[in-house]
Amino acid sequence: MARPAPSLPDPAALRARIDAGGRLAVKVTPGAREESVTLAEDAVLVKVRAPADKGAANDAVIAVVARALGLAPLRLTLLRGATSRQKLLAVEF
Repeated sequence: MARPAPSLPDPAALRARIDAGGRLAVKVTPGAREESVTLAEDAVLVKVRAPADKGAANDAVIAVVARALGLAPLRLTLLRGATSRQKLLAVEF
């Protein structure tokens, strides 16, 4: 059985959360049942299926956020939070 596509917000709404320096702060839930990107009032919430083990969740976060933004994953870089649920990503347009 195929996995459902992740639930993603409008790319323009997500791009509006990127600061002037090209950084996007996210809160991550690893090991989730479904992958999604949700725009909350004060945060961008990212859920990924990958476990928080050996960087798998970090790679999954970059892939899901890149897909939500309509960019290649190589355009995103993890700046801070490799071992934390609070992460800061650099986005190159």
